[in-house]
Amino acid sequence: MLIFQGNSEAAMFNGSLVALITPFKNGAVDEKGFEKFVAWQIKEGTDGLVPCGTTGESPTLSMDEHKRVIDICIAAAKGTGVPVIAGTGSNSTAEAIELTRHAKKAGADAAMLVVPYYNKPTQEGLFQHFKAVAEAVDIPILLYNVPPRTGGDMQVETVVRLSQVKNIIGIKDASYDMARPTLTRLRAKKGFCQLSGEDASALGFLAQGGDGCISVTANVAPRLCGDMHDAWKKRDLDKAFEIQDRLMPLHKAMFCETSPGPVKFACELIGQTTAEMRLPMVPIAEASKKAVREAMVHAGLIN
Repeated sequence: MLIFQGNSEAAMFNGSLVALITPFKNGAVDEKGFEKFVAWQIKEGTDGLVPCGTTGESPTLSMDEHKRVIDICIAAAKGTGVPVIAGTGSNSTAEAIELTRHAKKAGADAAMLVVPYYNKPTQEGLFQHFKAVAEAVDIPILLYNVPPRTGGDMQVETVVRLSQVKNIIGIKDASYDMARPTLTRLRAKKGFCQLSGEDASALGFLAQGGDGCISVTANVAPRLCGDMHDAWKKRDLDKAFEIQDRLMPLHKAMFCETSPGPVKFACELIGQTTAEMRLPMVPIAEASKKAVREAMVHAGLIN
């Protein structure tokens, strides 16, 4: 677990990080399956692990399950050098603080907190929410802005204000606004980490000053996603664009229906987990399965 010392912690969060799915088996969290999946991700070169985000079906995890999934991920990553950013967000500030305290105690390297959903706080409300969590728990914190999911959009001005809070070290941005990485970098504190939350534009996000991507596609293509980011770091643009072209149909297929339906089906295709989800999420349609299969073939992940 990191003890906050400034902006140095942000530097460890870059490249291809995975927004982990949560495997289920007969309605319960498949703990052994999840442990195996995390180990495979590490073996395949993933740069960071993010359990209990939207892709991990956090809205339908009980509080105990949420904490347990974080515990399993941290245990599986122990000693590997691969950081764990625990998803601890909630639309209740008190609940977010509870989950973040657990993440710190469990040994997470950082916590990621989503913009509060449904209750639609103002920009000042967002500032006070994240500030309250940061002041309550001494752990590096990443903000998570995903307007299509939450119904709220944290503006650059609010992000810049929050970047001045001691242990808020970065943001996962899924606003689809490609100007924001540069606008934020110009005004936020030095070293503020910016991670894309949208696979299809991840390379463009890097070009605009981003540091990496917390990826849905990396659940099923961790090696390729990692190779693309490595190519970018080496400024091997031909290779980066070649991999992007291989992955682009898959990026789009991962959202042919509401995530994580498509990515769970994709993981089942390669024998990693089952496609089981919890209501109100249901299995994806046959047409969507066809689109996912075709994209997997295009990426060279299945025949």
